[in-house]
This record gives sequence, C-alpha cells and structure tokens, in this order.
Amino acid sequence: MKITKLPIEGPLIIEPKIFKDPRGYFFESYNEKSFIEAGIDARFVQDNQSLSQKGAVRGLHFQAPPFAQGKLVRVTQGKVMDVVVDIRKGSPTYGQSACVEISAENQIMFWIPPGFAHGFETLEDNTIFLYKCTNLYDKASEGGLFWNDPALGIQWQTQDPIVSEKDQVLPLLSDLKSPF
Repeated sequence: MKITKLPIEGPLIIEPKIFKDPRGYFFESYNEKSFIEAGIDARFVQDNQSLSQKGAVRGLHFQAPPFAQGKLVRVTQGKVMDVVVDIRKGSPTYGQSACVEISAENQIMFWIPPGFAHGFETLEDNTIFLYKCTNLYDKASEGGLFWNDPALGIQWQTQDPIVSEKDQVLPLLSDLKSPF
C-alpha cells in the first residue's frame, strides 16, 4: 500500500497493492493493521454506496461533532473527482480545497478525516461510489458548504451539473460557523 499526503494535512491518498493475473485482479481494500501503520487509526461503523450519472455533483457535506465522520472512499465502477475542504477552525489550511481523481481503473482510495467538507463530481455514467464511515449518520448533525462557492476555487469539470435541491442552498464558506 502506498500512502500519499496532500498539501492539506489530514486527508491521504491510498494506493493498494494490486495483484493481477489472467483471471483479473485482487487487492485488500481494508486491512486494520496496515491502516494503523499508515496513521489511520479509525473504527468504521457504517458503509454507504451511491450510484450517480455523469455530471452529478454531491456535496460538500460533513457531520458536526459529536457525530463527526471520517470517511474512506473509493469507486468500484466509473470515475469521480473527489473534493475535500478544510473546515477546521485555526488550521493553517482552513478554507483550502484539494481534489483527487478516483476511479475503478486506478483503484485509489481516499481517507478524509473529520473536520473536512467532502463531495464529488461524477465523470462517467453509472459510477458506483463507496465509503466507510467512522460514525453513524445523524440528520441533526449534518452540515455543508455550497458546492460552487468561488472562495473555494474548485475547478468542476461539468458545465451544467446535476445538483440536489438541498446542496443548492448550503452556505458559503464566509457564512459557515465551523463546528470543528
């Protein structure tokens, strides 16, 4: 497993060791010992899956403490541009975003610790996105940022994205009262 840090401290790109042969491939998508050795000492309690069409934007979401979630995300079919925004008060990278392309082809996984808003843009039809969470979903604790806030500098690839009504009315970073 190869671990790559981002300019924003916390999130990690995880490239599993993939074993290929004429039958196909095999890799460990999670191994507690390996993850702890890589600095990810997390207990996962919920798995989620979504199917999205090309041009869908989901996010930018987070859950506030005490229900804050770390997420281990990956794609099993298709491709996404995965996005995180640092919303930790006092962080030297507060308000900064980072993007990682994750696909069924590259098999990259992305660790997003609590304290980050998270979202993604689907780059192919019928993309299946999976994520393990370190806390259970709690509706009263959900929060988010407006996906297209100019202050975040996210370069979305889709000109006319498919965005939920809920995500269209999330606050700008300048209006966020960060719980982290």
